Amino acid sequence: MTAALVLYRASGDPVSTAFRPGALGAADPFAALREIAWQGIGGMSAGRLRFDGALEIARFPHQETLVVVQGELILETEGAAPLVLKPDSGVVIATGAALRISATQPTLAVFCAADCPQPVQPGVFPLVAEADFKPSLNALPKEILLGDAPQCRSDNVVDESSIGCKIGTWDSTPYHRIVRAHPVNEFMHILDGGVRFAQTDGSVVTVEKGDALFVPKGEAVGWESSERVAKFYVVQTVPAEGGK
Repeated sequence: MTAALVLYRASGDPVSTAFRPGALGAADPFAALREIAWQGIGGMSAGRLRFDGALEIARFPHQETLVVVQGELILETEGAAPLVLKPDSGVVIATGAALRISATQPTLAVFCAADCPQPVQPGVFPLVAEADFKPSLNALPKEILLGDAPQCRSDNVVDESSIGCKIGTWDSTPYHRIVRAHPVNEFMHILDGGVRFAQTDGSVVTVEKGDALFVPKGEAVGWESSERVAKFYVVQTVPAEGGK
């Protein structure tokens, strides 16, 4: 299995990732719409979904991050202005949220979801590229770097400690590091720049602005960027387990 699973390419080029139809449980509102690329421990999954029409959801059954890559989604919750998601914008929907989701045209979104029975942060949270960046607290170890240390910043919109999950926006100056086991499950949607992910077999997966991918915990990948990179991210710390 390729370590870096590409979920979408903004260029329109096909991806080699294998998808299968499936639901994330009996109450999944997108059950008939999903294309799942990976599933693992804790109900975590990643893939894409195609949506057109409207859904009234009384109680969202899990935590889910959605990033629109084609079309437009409209999310409506009581007491708030409608949230309109166009390409390269996203949202985090917590377990228990009541909302209406609609699309006036065929829409494609990439997703990363996880079981979260009792969320610390209930609600619906937009993801924005122009985030409130703060210096990242966890510096990369010197022994894994192949060159200068980067300056990294992040903005955690959701810090769901109940399941070890953080979601938000991140950016970094260019850097290069060795191929190593990825320490977390991570979903990424690239907002700016490009990254080359080296793999143990010598192949390289390249992603650019508008692309989305998922790297399971324990899969060995490197990182090389030659310009500023910004991304939406979902990271979850869990015991490593083979996904499918």
